Amino acid sequence: MQAGNGRRLAINEVGTRDGLQAECRFVETDDKVALVDTLSSLGYAKIEVTSFTSPQAIPALRDAEAVMHRIRRAPGVVYTALVPNVRGGERALECHTDEFNLVMSASETHNLANLRMTRDQSFRQLLDVMVLARDARVPVNVSLSCVFGCPMEGEVPLDGVLGWIDRFAEAGAQGITLCDTTGMAYPTQVQDVCEKALRRQPSLAFTAHFHNTRAMGLVNTVAAVEAGIRQFDMSLGGIGGCPYAPGASGNVATEDVVHMLECMGYDTGLSVPALIGAAHQLAGLIGHDVPSQLSRAGERLTRHAPPEGFEAIHERALARSA
Repeated sequence: MQAGNGRRLAINEVGTRDGLQAECRFVETDDKVALVDTLSSLGYAKIEVTSFTSPQAIPALRDAEAVMHRIRRAPGVVYTALVPNVRGGERALECHTDEFNLVMSASETHNLANLRMTRDQSFRQLLDVMVLARDARVPVNVSLSCVFGCPMEGEVPLDGVLGWIDRFAEAGAQGITLCDTTGMAYPTQVQDVCEKALRRQPSLAFTAHFHNTRAMGLVNTVAAVEAGIRQFDMSLGGIGGCPYAPGASGNVATEDVVHMLECMGYDTGLSVPALIGAAHQLAGLIGHDVPSQLSRAGERLTRHAPPEGFEAIHERALARSA
């Protein structure tokens, strides 16, 4: 059930999965564990730790079991992982994963290109994973890609999106993530989609997942909040992306969005300075600067020393007004 119209928002960190899987440098297992442990102390609602896909498919996350076994779990934090199929679900259960995150696209072309299956084939495969999760009493969230547009098909009909949400709800999913996979969403569209999804399935826990590909990730977040969404995926430093938006930026940066929301009076439970520190830690692990703005500029009220010679400028100004 969605929270009411209060000011508290739940933040999910996806950089440790969605972000790291797109990096060229392999982040060592010890460093992944240390990063998750750092994030666990910051106040997140959920951390997507890894992916139980084939190590050949995503070599950056080939240490999924080791990472999930070794992290320190903070009370109240949900430790989720991407689970593509029954074998991945079995691996996730062996590691005591708190939640299965299943992925399917609302776009037929994107689903075929990304998952090598039609949407109906994906749905049938995911139903088997959901049976496994139900028997193990593990909740299921479904991340529905390309809700706001497909880079190959263009507009994705809203009726189709709502139909897939209905099918997953009927199959027993507890949550749905509305994903702007390649940053095609715009605010009025976001508000319309979110409002209709919430009205259609009020018992589902809805999450919004935005990319900043076209510099609309932050305003889309505001639109989703105003529509009633109270849980959001974000990626530390803004790392990650999608291979179907070549050269474009990826996920909205956790520290950028949290800073904006806190300025607007929302309570995320997260410390902006701590997020900036974690983003700097992440940059060292991946070997390059992260895209986020806040990691470079600092918080809104960050103070800077006046320019050199300021005292002399001040004195001359006073002398002219005497």
